[in-house]
Amino acid sequence: MENLTSGSSFLLMGFSNIWELQILHAALFLMAYLAALLGNLLIITLITKDHGLHTPMYFFLKNLSFLDLCLISITVPKSITNSLTNCNTISFPGYVSQVFFFFLFATTEVALLTVMSYDRYVAICHPLRYEILMSHGACMQMAAYSWVSGGVNAILHTAATFSVPRCRSPDVHQFFCDVPQLLALACSYNIGELMVIGLSLLLDFVCFVFMDISYIHIFSAVLKMPSRAGRFKAFSTCLPHLLVVTLFLSSGFFAYLRPLPQSPSTLDLLVSVFYTVVPPTVNPLIYSLRNKDMKVALRKLLVNRHPPSS
Repeated sequence: MENLTSGSSFLLMGFSNIWELQILHAALFLMAYLAALLGNLLIITLITKDHGLHTPMYFFLKNLSFLDLCLISITVPKSITNSLTNCNTISFPGYVSQVFFFFLFATTEVALLTVMSYDRYVAICHPLRYEILMSHGACMQMAAYSWVSGGVNAILHTAATFSVPRCRSPDVHQFFCDVPQLLALACSYNIGELMVIGLSLLLDFVCFVFMDISYIHIFSAVLKMPSRAGRFKAFSTCLPHLLVVTLFLSSGFFAYLRPLPQSPSTLDLLVSVFYTVVPPTVNPLIYSLRNKDMKVALRKLLVNRHPPSS
């Protein structure tokens, strides 16, 4: 039996041992990472500089972009480096850090997405009470609660995951430090972590139900709009939001509820991409860069940087 100590190390097996496929994986991940980096940094910059975007909706969007940047940055760069250097080793402290920060940012994002759905519900269904219900103080409290929930969940997962020794070789069949693959290396069932996973999935499901209820009310209100263009605009904004949230949570549910196969599965690697790489990459397109106000702010920023010559 090999105890989990600070001197232990793990091997992230990744997608393939074939050099050409490793290069392809690195190239695809690099493109996704650069797209996420550019899109989310642009959103943060626009919302920070344009005072017309200092509203509750864009306050939450700015927080979401920051979370997306953090979430993709703790997994993808390491995976790209591993593929290019053909060195898949990660230290025990590095593994612990990835697990902690992954749950911190992922849990906070789920909570923030729930808050954002509530914000849209109030804006569309109760516009006259919007200023009261979504005051600056209320927004700060909801954002703080989201971060606190992420921190508590990350501490519980990290403490429970690394509380038992492992008896198997340290080969982790995943491109980042995910909990299900580590649990498969344990000497016995990790009851504590299984309970934490169950509680987390339950809370995520509650958040998902809350978001669905919010969007059902939103869609009901949108269908009553007299303007066809207004209905199309609302649906074209809300439906992609709901699609990405569903993809994010359903892939996470699948990864954590599905029993790991005895042999490595490509399906597990592909599913993990849908809750680690895809949301941070497509969120800027869906949540903000398709937004008219964001386009106006972008034009202002470009004009200020390059004023017309006299």
